[in-house]
Amino acid sequence: MSERVSVAKTYKLFIGGKFPRSESGRVYPVHDGKGRFLANAAHASRKDVRDAVSAARKAFGGWSGATAYNRGQVLYRVAEMLEGRRDQFASEVALVEGIAARRAQSVVDAAIDRWVWYAGWTDKIASVLGAANPVAGPYFSFTVPEPTGVVGVLAPGRSSLLGLVSVLAPVLATGCTAVVVSSAERPLPAITLSEVLATSDLPGGVANILTGRASELGPWLASHGDVNALDLTGADVEARAELAREAAGTVKRVLPVPATEPDWTARPDISRLRRYSEDKTVWHPMGL
Repeated sequence: MSERVSVAKTYKLFIGGKFPRSESGRVYPVHDGKGRFLANAAHASRKDVRDAVSAARKAFGGWSGATAYNRGQVLYRVAEMLEGRRDQFASEVALVEGIAARRAQSVVDAAIDRWVWYAGWTDKIASVLGAANPVAGPYFSFTVPEPTGVVGVLAPGRSSLLGLVSVLAPVLATGCTAVVVSSAERPLPAITLSEVLATSDLPGGVANILTGRASELGPWLASHGDVNALDLTGADVEARAELAREAAGTVKRVLPVPATEPDWTARPDISRLRRYSEDKTVWHPMGL
């Protein structure tokens, strides 16, 4: 009996809650830490970026208008789904990052805990970042944080899961929607995360994940007029200044990021939540 030839899997994009092929028809090979072939991934194009931004904008009203408590419930459900596929994530992280199985398991556990941490912040953001302002006169004055809008995220290149969760979860926790360009060399955990998002309670379009090159897709996100903020974590250091100039053309908020990829295992803070929120101050006359 002749030896069977295995069928190589070709993964798709995640746009609007669905899994379309890239409009370009392109794919590229994904290899493990030792250079062995694992699968094919869709190579997203400029048109795919536009479709993802359109889906994110369409979903923004419903997601930002949901109660903070409800958003927390939805994000916690994602964490539950992550926990259920813990072994698969650990296997993929070990393969693409070239680390030991025990270390990969620790990374996955940290990613799940990080998602829970941000899920717990959804109904606390207004209390911590908002305020009742003292004013002279018969008025109430309140400052409340509101979500910025559609956020373009160039995900970390090295940390395929924990880094990805650390940049995506705060976007969703604030009520923003996201278009993410995953790590080009290590996309499998991001693709599996998109499968988790698709089978959780997250509405379609709230999170959109593209596989491809940040150097190719980043400029289209930076110049898109319907993207409100940009996270350049996964961009090459040399390209960040040009991407920031592109973003300035449509008055985007560009997150300051360190020159080198940070230690994602470090304890998180609320800085990213603050960056994706805009302060709105309301004055109201006091009743007599």
